[in-house]
Amino acid sequence: MEIDEKKFDTTMYSVLGRLDEILSCVKARNILNGERLYDNQDLCLMLKLSKRSLQRYRSIGALKYIQIGQKTLYYESDVKTFIKEHLSKDNTGRDDFMG
Repeated sequence: MEIDEKKFDTTMYSVLGRLDEILSCVKARNILNGERLYDNQDLCLMLKLSKRSLQRYRSIGALKYIQIGQKTLYYESDVKTFIKEHLSKDNTGRDDFMG
């Protein structure tokens, strides 16, 4: 079975175009107003905190968040501010989180 080269190229360009669209949708999934969003699981893994600790930080107003339905989300800029203000220094006074 022979494949026409032009048909093959056209089909491949079509497939690649669709893959680019899908990739754009996946990347945009966690972005709101041009800023990346994190959920509880993201922050728990990234900051090595429990869900209860995140809840405590939210309750005392130390960590800003938004609620969409039942999902709690955090803007990247708010997370960075939180890290600088609350988690950047360990007991020795070194800046471990900020590198």
